[in-house]
Amino acid sequence: MPAHPSQMEPAQALRADALHNRVRILEAAREAFATRGLDVPMAAIARRAGVGVATLYRRFPSRESLITEVFGDELATCASVVDEALADPDPWRGFCSAIEKVCAMQVADRGFTEAFLTAFPDAMDYERLRVRAEQGLAEVVRRAKAAGRLRADFDLADLMLLLKANCGVATGTNQDAAAGSRRLVAYLLQSFRAEHAAPLPPAPPFTLDFPHASTAMR
Repeated sequence: MPAHPSQMEPAQALRADALHNRVRILEAAREAFATRGLDVPMAAIARRAGVGVATLYRRFPSRESLITEVFGDELATCASVVDEALADPDPWRGFCSAIEKVCAMQVADRGFTEAFLTAFPDAMDYERLRVRAEQGLAEVVRRAKAAGRLRADFDLADLMLLLKANCGVATGTNQDAAAGSRRLVAYLLQSFRAEHAAPLPPAPPFTLDFPHASTAMR
């Protein structure tokens, strides 16, 4: 039978309290990042979690450490999605699958896209996963174009355009956002096909942090 809190040794009680505070901070941060973006003040996160600012900084000494902890699991999932797309012998199917799954993740957690597109050079494990996912997406695009299935004028900036459009859809209620996102992505995937592609205006000046990939894809 687990010990009653009053029967715990002081160190045990402290550890339990610290763990509880950590969970509350992470939950509060996830909600705040989803609704207000990554620039939400740390003090606002502390208030939402019901802890003092000093407690928050003891657990997470910087905004970067908090962001990377909150979104670490999602980033690992995203990297796995890209790996699966690269392993698909059909480059177009892999491309479509990656786009659909990443956009679904974006709707499920609105703060994830901003975290995914932000570099955190001091968080080495997180940054390694992020670069792997971004470089993998660039390769997914390259393979689909090389197979003649993705329109030749598709630009990596179009991925940012897609994510921005999907982000707008994601502001609705959960059910409406999910349905709207699926339809938007289906429309866009049809327009990305090489068959019957008509000329488009120039790509927007959006940039993704794909090391060396943008110039290679142009």
